[in-house]
Amino acid sequence: MIVKPEWLRVKAPQWQRVGSVKEILRDLELNTVCEEASCPNIGECFNVGTATFLIMGPACTRACPYCDIDFEKKPQALDPSEPIRLGEAVRRLRLNHVVITSVNRDDLSDGGASQFVRCIEEVRKVSPDTTIEVLIPDLCGDWKALEIILQAQPEVLNHNTETIPRLYKRVRPQGDYKRSLKLLQKTRSIAPQIYTKSGIMAGLGETDEEVKAVMQDLRNVDCDIITIGQYLQPSQKHLGVQEFVTPEKFDNWQKFGESIGFLQVVSTPLTRSSYHAEQVRELMKTHPR
Repeated sequence: MIVKPEWLRVKAPQWQRVGSVKEILRDLELNTVCEEASCPNIGECFNVGTATFLIMGPACTRACPYCDIDFEKKPQALDPSEPIRLGEAVRRLRLNHVVITSVNRDDLSDGGASQFVRCIEEVRKVSPDTTIEVLIPDLCGDWKALEIILQAQPEVLNHNTETIPRLYKRVRPQGDYKRSLKLLQKTRSIAPQIYTKSGIMAGLGETDEEVKAVMQDLRNVDCDIITIGQYLQPSQKHLGVQEFVTPEKFDNWQKFGESIGFLQVVSTPLTRSSYHAEQVRELMKTHPR
């Protein structure tokens, strides 16, 4: 058994603030990926009043062996009130930046694109100055569904490649590495004003060279932002950790990413897709589109 190193230990959160955020989420009957995916940064993010909203869930139509989101329950019909409740949460939490993500909904004809749009529209109504980031699934390669989301003009389109190509069959068996790259490339060509973002996990058996190759692939499709963080095993039934990557290696990946042209590289052991996502607001000032 690999022992978790000291650099992965997080400070205990101030539960009074965490509790107030949870109270709002429960009152509005909303899910967050912070809770559903057992994110290690939940205390820090909830303490500053931020959350990544998980729509169309919490049941997922895929069974990725690294992910803690439930796939055994049957997905339910879309709730037309969900976008309204999400907008109200953004208003109550006074968010400057909101991240909206979803489970995979391969059972829907558009993969859930229309629900993303409704959520974006509701946030715009109640909080027009809030910047919006959508973290979307691959939509099974339905580029018309992608266009539907892009027409709503979120500031950031995030889609995670998750791991290196060699590990896809084991880590992301229902995903396709080339399809994920194509989604980001399509986003850039359809809506060049939107910032693109992707993320990968480390510690699943990849090599340093393979991580750098993925980073270069992402730059080749003009991806703007990348996040790299340590994979942590949610439970014994999930994929095991092969390696706890050192902070020094994460630093090296950050330097490499900056050297090949990423506008922003967030690479630390505790980094997750939406960790400090609000920093994109500063990026938009220094690199306007």
